[in-house]
Amino acid sequence: MLGFILKFLAILGVLFYAELLQPVDHHVIEPFTAAIAKVSVWLVGLFDSHAISYGKILQSTTNGFAISIERGCNGVEAVIILVAAMLAFPAPWKHRLAGLGVGFGAIQSLNLVRIISLFYLGQWNRTWFDWFHLYLWQALIVLDALVVFLLWLRWLPRERAPA
Repeated sequence: MLGFILKFLAILGVLFYAELLQPVDHHVIEPFTAAIAKVSVWLVGLFDSHAISYGKILQSTTNGFAISIERGCNGVEAVIILVAAMLAFPAPWKHRLAGLGVGFGAIQSLNLVRIISLFYLGQWNRTWFDWFHLYLWQALIVLDALVVFLLWLRWLPRERAPA
């Protein structure tokens, strides 16, 4: 257990440091965040044609309300936590890669729900927007990473005990 924790913390530190590097931010994080804004506006456009995106901004064309998807709002930190946990845990690589793929999808899917709900909450009530943004959704995104990790652990094949 101690080995897992030390590996987890080391990988977590390296990945969070790498995320802060200017080239990674410029070539990976910013384009990824802009893509999240584009996917969000596409999803909103399925039932509401009054939204546009530019860069990392999602904006209503009817009232001008806009949200900017910033660090901590793009799901990258939750993915980093999940990646660190799955890489630190002793498991076959094919299981790690499958878990990372499913986990990334789960975290980003929930994050899209988060962004779209905040987009509409902000237009409806600023107090509720702030509460959901600062408290509820932050916790749910990290909880999503934890739940994915725990489900992944249950999915891993068990080692057979020697006869």
